[in-house]
Amino acid sequence: MATEQQLSAIKGSKVLMVGAGGIGCELLKTLALSEFQDIHIIDMDTIEVSNLNRQFLFRQSHVGQSKAKVARDAVLKFRPNISITPYHANVKDPDFNVDFFKRFSVVLNGLDNLDARRHVNRLCLAAGVPLVESGTTGFLGQVTVHVKGRTECYECQPKPAPKTYPVCTITSTPSKENDLNVRSSDASGSSEPAEDVFERKKDEDVEEYGRRIYDHVFGHNIEVALSNEDTWKKRNKPRPIYIKDVALAEVIQQNGNLDKVPVSTDPLSVSAMTTIGLKNPQDVWSLAENSRVFLEALKLFFLKRGKEIGNLSFDKDDQLAVEIVTAAANIRASSFGIPLHSLFEAKGIAGNIVHAVATTNAVIAGLIVIEAIKVLQDDVRNYRMTYCLEHPSRKMLLMPVEPFEPNKSCYVCSETPLTLEINTSRSKLRDFVEKIVKAKLGMSQPMIMHGHALLYEVGDGLEEDMATTYAANLEKVLAQLPSPVTGGTVIMVEDLQQELTCTINIKHREEFDGEKEPDGMILSGLTEALVQKNDEASKENGASTSNVSETVSVEAEEDDELQILPAVSGLAGKKRKLPDNANSSNSDLSGVIDETKIPRKAIDREDSEAVVVLDGNGERKKKRGQ
Repeated sequence: MATEQQLSAIKGSKVLMVGAGGIGCELLKTLALSEFQDIHIIDMDTIEVSNLNRQFLFRQSHVGQSKAKVARDAVLKFRPNISITPYHANVKDPDFNVDFFKRFSVVLNGLDNLDARRHVNRLCLAAGVPLVESGTTGFLGQVTVHVKGRTECYECQPKPAPKTYPVCTITSTPSKENDLNVRSSDASGSSEPAEDVFERKKDEDVEEYGRRIYDHVFGHNIEVALSNEDTWKKRNKPRPIYIKDVALAEVIQQNGNLDKVPVSTDPLSVSAMTTIGLKNPQDVWSLAENSRVFLEALKLFFLKRGKEIGNLSFDKDDQLAVEIVTAAANIRASSFGIPLHSLFEAKGIAGNIVHAVATTNAVIAGLIVIEAIKVLQDDVRNYRMTYCLEHPSRKMLLMPVEPFEPNKSCYVCSETPLTLEINTSRSKLRDFVEKIVKAKLGMSQPMIMHGHALLYEVGDGLEEDMATTYAANLEKVLAQLPSPVTGGTVIMVEDLQQELTCTINIKHREEFDGEKEPDGMILSGLTEALVQKNDEASKENGASTSNVSETVSVEAEEDDELQILPAVSGLAGKKRKLPDNANSSNSDLSGVIDETKIPRKAIDREDSEAVVVLDGNGERKKKRGQ
């Protein structure tokens, strides 16, 4: 039971929730049942069928409607006397500015992407409002508390970039799915324009077209790849697969039963599996079955969804798209001797999905509310970052850790200058804006200054002549701007909406490694300091520096909420200090606390398949995504 003091803090608070998905549904319910009286929710998404297995406030009849609004209506049915204000909008919209955030006692995040998390973190810092972050992936999850000047902010720890690989490498030696559109001229290196084999010829029968595409992708392209003998000196050679190799008669006989296609107004429900009699999406199909699905799915696209041809993009909720991707990937896998996957597994891989666990979301939502109550009471001494594990560590599934102090090297909350290595005589201002200001710094409305000269600004209030000038500046190389940016230059970048200012020292560099440094520029000044700090921490505890600051990431089900945290070993037993002005008030909601400090765990939604979990002895174990 909450104390009278806690109830007073709860009922007098005004809470902002960002995200009404897997965690958000559980969180809204828990807030309502915990006597919170004034709750605001922001979510730009609408409800999809795939949400219904865990976002329990939603029903089939709600598909296509606003998550925030439906969640509000569902909770008001059992808590009609509280106030819930929904916003079907993007949290990055200009309406949600610093003044808007100042209206709230605490902000609770249940987001699904790094960009939005960083944006909310900066608005909370600018508004001086505490933030409680959260994330789940399968059975793993965490809740962290971020209070300006008292704990680290969300960006005090470096976040790993998604892994990327050159398309040419993926195409020639795939490990899973890859791009099918490899033309003969691409592989042979010919500069002559080639006919697009994927374009259906006039009056070409759809089944004939399907067989031609099959033979080109899985047969001819492999033959072309094999012609480069150097590639296969130390690798297993793939085998070309032609339609004649996979029981052509069986494929032709069993394909094309359109009578089995269910009558539906939803084009996303059309299914090749249904027409050829495959029922269980968790079965791994044979090569012949994958070939049948591929040909049938291709035919159905032309016969049932012909108007979409040429404008299709992959959607994990599009049954036919998932079927053709599964079949194509498995045929390609057969060629290279790679294990095949079921449609269920392939959907998870292609859609970057780690299947969500509703119980994890419920546990994390409860921990969010516990920390929110501590924040409302200014109970800094009892703040905890809590990690939910799949397997017990030190006989605990919930691992509490005292918050870290603000990182003095953080460019967001400590305004530490950054350094940018760049070729100032070759790189354009546009390159700097897109690759650094937006992609690396996460700014949405940037203003760039060199001394007193304003080089670039974006916003609705700009006069037409100024907007034209700034647009022209984007196409100029840095050294040729009205106020030239060269080596030794210091520029200021400010985001007006986030009220964030960043200083960047420019260092001219002539050449970059195209493979290791594809952006042609390197931003530094944050990660290095953190690695050094973590090295020192490990050495103090007798740990090997090889175990320090490894960060790994995983994908989550499409709307389920992950964040990035570095796995730092060697911190068990190390005392972390809070600022001297930390309040020492007591709370009976401190949760399960082990006063010896516990190694920090890592989870995130960036591009990988495993998460590193440190056991009670500080040893690493790699866990596959669920």
